[in-house]
This record gives sequence, structure tokens and C-alpha cells, in this order.
Amino acid sequence: MTKPIPPSLVASMAFVSGFCIMVVEMLGARILSPYFGGSLYVWGSIITIFMLSLATGYLYGGNLSAKNPSARSYATFFFLSAIFILPIILLANSIMEPIFVAIEDERYGSLLATIMLFFIPITLMGMISPYSVRLLVVNTEQSGQVAGSLYFVSTLGSALGTLGTSFYFVLWLEIDQILWAVFFALALAGFLILAISGIQSREDG
Repeated sequence: MTKPIPPSLVASMAFVSGFCIMVVEMLGARILSPYFGGSLYVWGSIITIFMLSLATGYLYGGNLSAKNPSARSYATFFFLSAIFILPIILLANSIMEPIFVAIEDERYGSLLATIMLFFIPITLMGMISPYSVRLLVVNTEQSGQVAGSLYFVSTLGSALGTLGTSFYFVLWLEIDQILWAVFFALALAGFLILAISGIQSREDG
């Protein structure tokens, strides 16, 4: 690792990623509903694509973590996740409208729209969890404990993101405002990783 990252920071970032994933997922049906409704088909599309996205992210994140993991690479996941939230905010209607026109069956229309809107950002956020584990594992004896602790923190973030979005955020804010908050949370997380790891590196030097 080129720069040390404090364990508390890694745990915090795992929480943030889990929180943001579920905020976006809970908003998915509302984003799709103007074109595809809010039926079970739509929710089935959302859950399926989010699960596949996370599975892909876990796979690639785990592979990348084996190649000299660093704070810079870790921060890049957050920056890229933030960047790919922007099309959901700025281009959702432009993406969904031609799909709605071209595909009459709402099942496959909602499935394709979900892929186009969410697959890349959720895959990138999924890469964070296995990379977080690798950043904290010092020896094989600790790996199970570290993985369990980080997935606990990440899942706790997901639970709070689900509850916060469904109970409060959608009552207080517009969908785009919530997504902008996700964008800034992810971008800020990336900057914090670089800043804090840089400070830690200078202190250790």
C-alpha cells in the first residue's frame, strides 16, 4: 500500500457506500415510475439489477484489491461512483423515454432502463466493500474478523439508508436533491480518503 489508511476511516467509508447504495435503490422505483409505473415488475427489475451490479462489483473489487491496494485507488471508486450518479440526475428522462417508446412490455422496458441508469454506479460502489477488507487485513488470521466487521458496518449503513430514504428523505426533499446529496457524499468521501491518508503518511514518515 502506498499510503496508510486509518481503520476508522475505512470503516466509515464502508458505511457511506452501504448507505448510498440503498438510498439510490429505494429511489429507483420513483425514478422509473413516470414511464414504467411502480408495479412488482419494476421492483423486480431494480432488485435484480442491483444484486447483479453488486455481485460484479464484489468480484472486480476483490480482484483489484490483490494488486497493490492504495488510498488513491480506493478514493477513485468513490469519485467514479459520484460521476456516474450524474446521468441519473441529469439524463434519466432522456434515457428512459426512448426505451419506453421502443419496448411495449413494461417488464423488459424497466429492466433495460434499470441497467442503463444504475448498473455502472452500483457496480462501482460494490467494489468498495472487498477493497475495504483488503486495506485492513494484515494477516490471514484476521481476515474473517475484519470481513465480518466491515460487512456489518456496510450493512448497517444500508439499513439506515433504506429507512432514512423511505421514512424521511422522500418527504423532505425532491428525488434530484437526494441524488445530489449522494453525489456530494461520495465525492467528499473520496477527498477525505486522499486528505487523511496523506496526513497519516506524512506523520508516519
